[in-house]
Amino acid sequence: MSQNTLPIGIFDSGVGGLTVYRALHDRLPNEHFIYLGDTARVPYGTKSLATVERYAIENSQFLASRGIKLLVVACNTASALALPKIREKIGLDVVGVIGPGGRKAVELTRGKERPKIGVIATEATVASNAYYEAIRRASDSAEVLQKGCPLFVPLAEEGWTSEPETYSIAAKYLEAMKEFHPDALVLGCTHYPILREVIQQTVGEDVKLIDSGEATAEEVEKLLIEKGLSNPARHAGERHLCDDLDHFYVTDAAERFAHVAERFLGAKPSKLEAIEVYGVDELRQKPER
Repeated sequence: MSQNTLPIGIFDSGVGGLTVYRALHDRLPNEHFIYLGDTARVPYGTKSLATVERYAIENSQFLASRGIKLLVVACNTASALALPKIREKIGLDVVGVIGPGGRKAVELTRGKERPKIGVIATEATVASNAYYEAIRRASDSAEVLQKGCPLFVPLAEEGWTSEPETYSIAAKYLEAMKEFHPDALVLGCTHYPILREVIQQTVGEDVKLIDSGEATAEEVEKLLIEKGLSNPARHAGERHLCDDLDHFYVTDAAERFAHVAERFLGAKPSKLEAIEVYGVDELRQKPER
């Protein structure tokens, strides 16, 4: 198999990275993907830097062992804390979600003298200031307001996308953001695009929402072209989300993962396997269930 036809690896701490997978799948129909959801050890946001780095390296080395040409770190916490260590360990091009999301927000507000950019994310991602720093690297004039919205994660996973309670929670979380009047708002958690309509209605239709997964897919496409790694082979027939050209792995709770995948993507993975990650270089397949 030539390097061009190798899959793209994606990992997340759980199911949220499926929105990044969807964005990549939609933008790159010639590519196929291997996804790892570390569902046994979610959430990463409460873990120490050393632990997040260890988990991220283990996940990355698992995907590298499956033969990938590029790695996408869909987890915001791992993107904020572990990218340098991952690159050092696996020797492949690695793309996180934070840099692309921050750069896209600046790009879409270019032309304003002092653009206002909001960021909503988990409390851990907000505390890391990773989005703030990514935005400020791309623009020294941008005003940035960040807000943690932790309850958006379970609401997305439960499929509560239009319930009155969800709108009520969004209104409380985003009250200060509305007063800030952002030109653009970064959805800085992979779960948040599932609640896009609620968030848009709450902050106002004039606010540009930035899906970090879509921004990441755009940058991955550019990187593949730049490196000459794009897959030139078109697949026979029409591609579908979660079809048998893509392979999904989880470290626990495969049935729940499949159920949430169906909520997020409208389809269950055709190929879904449970694996255990014991150490950086020690991987063992779980028995068939």
